[in-house]
Amino acid sequence: MTSEDNSNQEPETTQTLKDLLQTIWTTMTFPVHPAGWPFILAFFAVTFLLSLASPILGIFGGILSFWCIYFFRNPIRHVPTKEGLIISPADGLVSQVRKNVSLPVELDAPDADADYTQVSVFLNVFNVHVNRVPFAGKVKQVIYHPGKFLNAALDKASDENERSTTLIETKDGTLYAFVQIAGFVARRILNDLKEGDEMKTGQHMGIIRFGSRVDIYLPKGANPLVSVGQTMIGGETVIADFKSREKARDSVAI
Repeated sequence: MTSEDNSNQEPETTQTLKDLLQTIWTTMTFPVHPAGWPFILAFFAVTFLLSLASPILGIFGGILSFWCIYFFRNPIRHVPTKEGLIISPADGLVSQVRKNVSLPVELDAPDADADYTQVSVFLNVFNVHVNRVPFAGKVKQVIYHPGKFLNAALDKASDENERSTTLIETKDGTLYAFVQIAGFVARRILNDLKEGDEMKTGQHMGIIRFGSRVDIYLPKGANPLVSVGQTMIGGETVIADFKSREKARDSVAI
């Protein structure tokens, strides 16, 4: 091999190594939601105090502190831009799909008794808890409802738990809603939306701390393209398509 061949190979090898290191760095790092920093700093402060008392306690506190960073992660998501797509507002598992339901009772909507389909996404403590707007439109109502802290996987959590309900009107006048629901562990809901806000599909709208559920109410004609047990990626997984006439999907465990 000539010296010229060596000179051509070395830059390629160097670039490959740089690409590998960049991939590792991108995988191991992620943005953090601003709401998480007070908790992260508090965790590390407690960890420091524990380490003064016992190295073992310090290690345990350090693990919890890094988990806290992980919990408040806010990864970049690539939102599908096809017109009519309704995107999952949260990461987690689809826990139920209910047809022929009304909008939440706390909403003052003219067609609250219409034929809606409720899709519930359950978030455990390891899921991303940053929530996103499922479909573009104008915020008509944002209502906070105090309540209990039952297990968010229960059906009655939709009616009895602490929650924040958002009603959005699309550009063609269609109304849909989504609800952030606190769970047994999650006791703080942050909803950054205000009445009159014009929102884009996949845009950040808030966060639920430490385990929860998000319900989305699909209007008639938007059949769910997901099924119970399916894993959702907030801001990316398509829940329904206003432009599609495909029937609601079922699933089979394999």
